Amino acid sequence: MTNNKERQTYIEQFLVGFFNDGAYRCEVVTADASFRRYLRVYHGEKSYILMDSEPNKVDNQPFVDLNANFALAGIKVPQILAQNMPHGILLLEDLGTEHLADHISGPSRLEHYMAILDILPSIATVTKSTSMKPYDDGFITQELEIFENWLLNSWLDYELEGTVKERWQETKLSLVNSIVEQPKVTMHRDFHSRNIMRYDHQWAVIDYQDAVQGPITYDAVSLLRDCYFKLPADDFLILQKYSYKTLKKEQLLGEMTYLEYQYYFDLTGLQRHLKAAGIFARLLLRDNKAGYLDNIVPTLQYVVEVAKRYDNYQWLATWLVSEIIPLINSQLNKFK
Repeated sequence: MTNNKERQTYIEQFLVGFFNDGAYRCEVVTADASFRRYLRVYHGEKSYILMDSEPNKVDNQPFVDLNANFALAGIKVPQILAQNMPHGILLLEDLGTEHLADHISGPSRLEHYMAILDILPSIATVTKSTSMKPYDDGFITQELEIFENWLLNSWLDYELEGTVKERWQETKLSLVNSIVEQPKVTMHRDFHSRNIMRYDHQWAVIDYQDAVQGPITYDAVSLLRDCYFKLPADDFLILQKYSYKTLKKEQLLGEMTYLEYQYYFDLTGLQRHLKAAGIFARLLLRDNKAGYLDNIVPTLQYVVEVAKRYDNYQWLATWLVSEIIPLINSQLNKFK
């Protein structure tokens, strides 16, 4: 592992080599939920984004491979201007500072969301990359176990036992089956309001490096049941139906009816949101990032709302409300 001084030296050498001088300045943009760090680099009248990710912590090849594949599909992604893969440094086109998250409360919300849902068929048909991990039974189960291992066991010190353990095992199997039986397409896998940007009068996509071939409903769930923003109920129903029509028009759903689509949408959301809640706990415990803690309960509220609608999952709603969410709230009170 390199230290901060060594990485700073690598970055300085990289930028001097790119600009042919040292007349640049940098400011930290953000450190995201991964091990990546982003800097905005100014040189003359232009700005750039430098992605700093140590190669012993992050495999940067999927980012590079999928950048090309997404661009070939006609999806706006940041252009890679220069790279030093051995040191995990990439210089990207600067797409500005506007995200969908900055537009979700405005009067044009439905218009914006529909325009973004129109991108889904293009993402779905992105050429499969060798960098994509197989989104198979084992991978899906592993994601669900992030909730169990990090949120329940590690953070809440809660052990699954007896009937609850049996039902949790049945739920995992059921959710895996509901995902693998859907039509498989390329999915972004983290398609939400913070990863969609407004640039040059068009919508652009970032953080696509974890794309896989998976269930057709996944990206629509990510967008419309966003862990960081809850759509009003009426808007949600309009946009859910629009997402179905958009995918159906492009013949990506086969013979799936709208009722079937809603069912798969709901169950895919259960898997995604359980995983996300676990990741938020992992970010605290493993990475010392407490900034996502306030998203845990709202994310699990999606699970509660959906689970109540289905006989097989009503136990999950009851268990979360009666046992798990109170424990979470007790933990959260320690941070206040």
